[in-house]
Amino acid sequence: MFWRSVVGKLWFTILLLVSFVLFILTVLLLEFFENYHVYQAEQELMETAKKVSSIVDEHEEDRDLTLSIAETVIDPSSRIVIAFDQEDYWISDSKEESVPTIDMEWIQSKDELSAVLERGESVKQETVLPDSQTNVMIVGYPLPDNNGAIYVYQSLSFVEQTTSQTTNIILLSAGIAIILTTIFAFFLSTRITSPLIKMREGAFELARGEFNTKVPILTHDEIGELAMAFNRMGRQLKYHINALNQEKEQLSSILRSMADGVITLNRKGDMLVTNPPAERFIDAWYFEHNQEEQMINTLPEELQQLLQEVISSESEVMTELTLQGRSWVVIMTPLYDKSYVRGAVAVLRDMTEERRLDKLRKDFIANVSHELRTPISMLQGYSEAIVDDVAESREDKNDLAQIIYDESQRMGRLVNELLDLAHMEAGHIELHEEQVPLQPFVERIIRKFAGLANEHQVELKQHIEEEFRTAAAIMDPDRMEQVLTNLIDNAIRHTHSQTTVHVSVTRAGDSIEIAVKDHGEGIPEEDLPFVFERFYKADKSRQRKNGKSGTGLGLAIAKNLVEAHKGTISVHSKVNESTTFIVKIPEKHE
Repeated sequence: MFWRSVVGKLWFTILLLVSFVLFILTVLLLEFFENYHVYQAEQELMETAKKVSSIVDEHEEDRDLTLSIAETVIDPSSRIVIAFDQEDYWISDSKEESVPTIDMEWIQSKDELSAVLERGESVKQETVLPDSQTNVMIVGYPLPDNNGAIYVYQSLSFVEQTTSQTTNIILLSAGIAIILTTIFAFFLSTRITSPLIKMREGAFELARGEFNTKVPILTHDEIGELAMAFNRMGRQLKYHINALNQEKEQLSSILRSMADGVITLNRKGDMLVTNPPAERFIDAWYFEHNQEEQMINTLPEELQQLLQEVISSESEVMTELTLQGRSWVVIMTPLYDKSYVRGAVAVLRDMTEERRLDKLRKDFIANVSHELRTPISMLQGYSEAIVDDVAESREDKNDLAQIIYDESQRMGRLVNELLDLAHMEAGHIELHEEQVPLQPFVERIIRKFAGLANEHQVELKQHIEEEFRTAAAIMDPDRMEQVLTNLIDNAIRHTHSQTTVHVSVTRAGDSIEIAVKDHGEGIPEEDLPFVFERFYKADKSRQRKNGKSGTGLGLAIAKNLVEAHKGTISVHSKVNESTTFIVKIPEKHE
C-alpha cells in the first residue's frame, strides 16, 4: 500500500512537518498583522488629531477657515470632533455611513475621554457607540493651552477589512506553499526511494538465486554508495554460495563414497544428513520393526537412546546392533556449538564381513584341525600296531599298511586342494582354453560316473539342446571337467536311490548353461549362502552314507574355476525334493 511505502511515509512526514510550521507561522503572522493594523490605525488617527490641533492653533482667529482645513485633512472614513470647550464643539461629516456621529454628552460621560478636556491628556481607546453598537477606535488630543480637545475616531470595520485581506493573502500563500511542498516532497521521496526500490527488486532476485543481479548506480551520494555496496555484496554472496555449493558437493560425494554410514543429528533427534549406507541401516531397522511408512523419518529407538546418552555425558558412545542378520557398530560423537552440545554425528560401520571372516578363520582352523586329526590319529594308531607287532600275519600288516597309505593320500589330497584353492583365490590360476565340442565332452564325463551311479542305483540322464550338439565352446577342458566331476559326484552321492541325476546343456542369453539336478535330501535354506565356502558340508556329522568323508573344498574350488572362465555358479534347492547346481559360462567365438 502507498501509506506503508517509503515514498508515502517520507512524503507524509515532510508534508506534516511543513504544514505544522506553516500553521504556527500563519497564527503568528495573523496575530502580528492584526495588532499591527490596529496600531497603525491608532497612529494615523493620532497624527490627524495633532495636525488638526496645530491648524486650530494657527487659525484661532478664523474658525471657518480652521474647520474648512480640518475637513480637508480628515480621512473620509473617519470623523473629527473639535471641542473648543465643553459647550462649544464641532463634528465633521463623513462619506462613510458606517461611521456614526458621536454626541458630545457621550464623550463627556466617558472618564477617559473627558480627561482630555479636563486635564489635557492624550487618549487612545477602542469602544462601542451606544446607539449603533459600532466598534470604533477614538483618540483624543488636547488643544494648545488646554483650551479644548480634538477627537478623531474611525470604525474598526475598516481595520478588520484590512486584516481580512492580509489573512486571505497569508492563507493563500500557505496553501500554495503546501501544494509546492507536496509536489517537492513527492518528487524528493520518489527520487530517494527509486534506487531503494531497485535494490529491493535486486534483493528479491538474489533471494531467488539470481546472483548476477546488479543495481544501477544513479547518484554518488549515500544511496549510490549503498548501491555499490549492494552490488559488491551480490558478488561476494555469489562467490561464497559457489564455495559453499562446492564444499557441499564435496562433502556429499565423500559421504556417498564412504563404506560406513553417517547420520548427523540435532538435539531433538532429527536426522539432518544421511548417506546411502545409513539409509540402508534405517530401512532395515524399520523393516524389522514393522514401522509404518510415515514414521520413516524418525530416528530408531536405539539411536535415540544413544543420542540422549551422548548429550548427557558429552562424550563418545559406542554400541553394536544386529539387524536382518547383519552386525552394525555404532559410534556416536557429540557436536558442539562452542561449549553447547547442539547434536551428534553417528558413524555406522557394517561389521558383518569382518565377523564373517573372523568366523571363517576360526572355522577354517577348526575344520583343518578336524580333517587332519582323524587321518593323523589313524596313521599313528596303525603305525603303532605295526611297530608293536599287534598284527601278526602278513595279511594283517598289509591291511594296516593299506589304511596308512589311504589316509596319507587323503591328507595329500587335502593339502593339494588347499594349495590349489589358495592359488586360485590369489588370482594365479592359468587356463588353457580351446574349442571343446560340448556333446562329446559331457557324454565322456557321464560315462566316467556310470559305475558309481550303478553302485548307488541312480540313473544318469543328459539333455543337450539341438544347437549345442554340434557346437563347440571355448574353455579349459580339464578345469571344466573338474567342476562337472565335483558336481555330478556330489549329486550321485546325495540323491536317493532309484532316482535320476539330470545333466542339461541349454542357452541362457549369451551364455551356455550347464545344470546338474539331483533328487536327494536337499540343502536347508539357511545353509544355501554358504555352500561355496571352504569346508562346507551338508552333513554336519562330516560322514557320508558310504562311510567316506570329503574335504569340503570341492564346491569352493568349482566356484573359483567357473569365475576364472568369467562365468557364474549358483544353486537352487528344496529340502527332501531336489538340488540343482547351475553353471553359466559366456559363449565365446574365435
